[in-house]
Amino acid sequence: MCGLSGELRRDGARADVATVERMAAAMSVRGPDDAGSWSHGCTALAHRRLEIIDLSAASGQPLVDPAAGLAGVFNGCIYNYRALRAELEARGHRFFSAGDTEVVVKAYAEWGTDFVDHLIGMFAVAITERDTGRLVLARDRLGIKPLYLAESPGVVRFASTLPALLAGGGVDTSIDPVALSHFLSLHSIVPAPRTILRGVSKLPPATVRTYEPDGRVRDRVYWEPSFTRDPGRADWSERDWQDALLESLTVAVRRRMVADVPVGVLLSGGLDSSLVVALLADEGQRGLSTYSIGFDAVGGRAGNEFVYSDMVAGTFGTDHHRVEVAAADLVAPLEAAVAAMSEPMVSHDCVAFYLLSEVVARHVKVVQSGQGADEILGGYHWYPPLAQVDRGRELGTYAEAFFDRDAAGLAEVLNPEYLPAGDPVREFVAAHLGRAGAETAVDAGLRIDTTVMLVDDPVKRVDNMTMAHGLEARVPFLDHEFVELAATCPPALKLAQGGKGVLKEIGRRVLPREVIDRPKGYFPVPGLTHLEGKLLDRVRDALYAPEAQRRNLFRADYVETLLTNPNAELTPLHGNKLWQLGLLEMWLQSHGID
Repeated sequence: MCGLSGELRRDGARADVATVERMAAAMSVRGPDDAGSWSHGCTALAHRRLEIIDLSAASGQPLVDPAAGLAGVFNGCIYNYRALRAELEARGHRFFSAGDTEVVVKAYAEWGTDFVDHLIGMFAVAITERDTGRLVLARDRLGIKPLYLAESPGVVRFASTLPALLAGGGVDTSIDPVALSHFLSLHSIVPAPRTILRGVSKLPPATVRTYEPDGRVRDRVYWEPSFTRDPGRADWSERDWQDALLESLTVAVRRRMVADVPVGVLLSGGLDSSLVVALLADEGQRGLSTYSIGFDAVGGRAGNEFVYSDMVAGTFGTDHHRVEVAAADLVAPLEAAVAAMSEPMVSHDCVAFYLLSEVVARHVKVVQSGQGADEILGGYHWYPPLAQVDRGRELGTYAEAFFDRDAAGLAEVLNPEYLPAGDPVREFVAAHLGRAGAETAVDAGLRIDTTVMLVDDPVKRVDNMTMAHGLEARVPFLDHEFVELAATCPPALKLAQGGKGVLKEIGRRVLPREVIDRPKGYFPVPGLTHLEGKLLDRVRDALYAPEAQRRNLFRADYVETLLTNPNAELTPLHGNKLWQLGLLEMWLQSHGID
């Protein structure tokens, strides 16, 4: 897990090494253990390293392979790197390090842009060919590792974070109205390739992009799971599905123990993270470190689930750590969490992950986490209504349950110059839901949540908040082989028992029933749902700051209405609408965007 940056000049000039190093320096928290840079002609690469696999200098980056004529930088972890190394050695490749970075580079030397098909893991990669100047960028199947780009005439820059690109300078920081409409409609999700800024894009998940020396740019989408029933599994019973998913998840958890440093678990006390702990215990892990966080209750909303995380920790004998945060302590960590965001994210558990990661990073460098199970296995409240509509008629049901605002609602919030033409949010969602490859309306909803909403909300959130402290988070529910299997599972098995029924039945084999048979919990930070006191003052200050007044994003009458009654308007997912507006301005201001 690291931070990478780079520049490709397409105007005949030499790459600007100093700028690329400055971009990397802006990501020092992602890679506190080492730094390096490399340049050749039109290309420069830089890297910040978090040492997890092969702690020696031989795996330092950028990794240069003179024999292959390649140089590369890599962020992430390849869980099958040992097996790939053996395969590549059998094909005649010789290695000078013991890490996964060199395996990635030599995989490209062997298979070209098809190298991604051989990787099991999370990754963002940049590889350049010394002799041709060709540059190849790639991102993992579920977009677990980020990769941002800023392109201007003759120059392509890329980095693991958006603020790193800002540190390089020359970025168009004006607001993209289409992205803004997504942000305000989909609880801060802006689907790739857009970001909130016109001048910054992001490489979509499961994509390989090639910049050719002759100026051509080619994208290849190399993975797209099918959300249809597999005829080969038509005779599977409910027990067969449980067995298959349990076996696949066990493999995924085992894979994510690959490290040369200890690995812990973020334990919320819910089904998903508890199951990760149980499977690790079943694999023989002893003395496993687990970590939970809780907050003061605010406005009648509970702020922790310690009773359940303590129960799981006691059942499996983990070395458990509880982090307790008082409501009065939230303003400073909120500011820090916002500064750590590559893109503005309204989810209140950003602060929870930020604070928890701060403590965890003092003990371990790697953790497993339970993100993704709700999207993969049908845990959210909008899936049962989709089961009641025919395929091709799911848009209205999905929008009613998921959208924070429709086009008319946006017109109430935004000043006219920021309103996009048409209804880009509804058009985007309709196009995605309508694509072939999803058998039922539920399948279509699960697909967009798995490949779009999950990527740019929970996955991004976890990466940003953990890496702010040099902590690598691994997500076994997003193992692509597990996702492929789960996508073919009949929706009825997922939606049973109020959601994630098939996973709950798996959990009954290994977990206390109290963890399973209870209302769905979240990672609660009540102070950001029910705004009052210092937090409300901070939101008001952000919305009335000089930068906000010059930007003039929001209608003054709408802001005044929200501030008069700050907790009156909530989104369908119980987010605070005032917080959405305040968070966006806080993020823009924290990154010096005027």
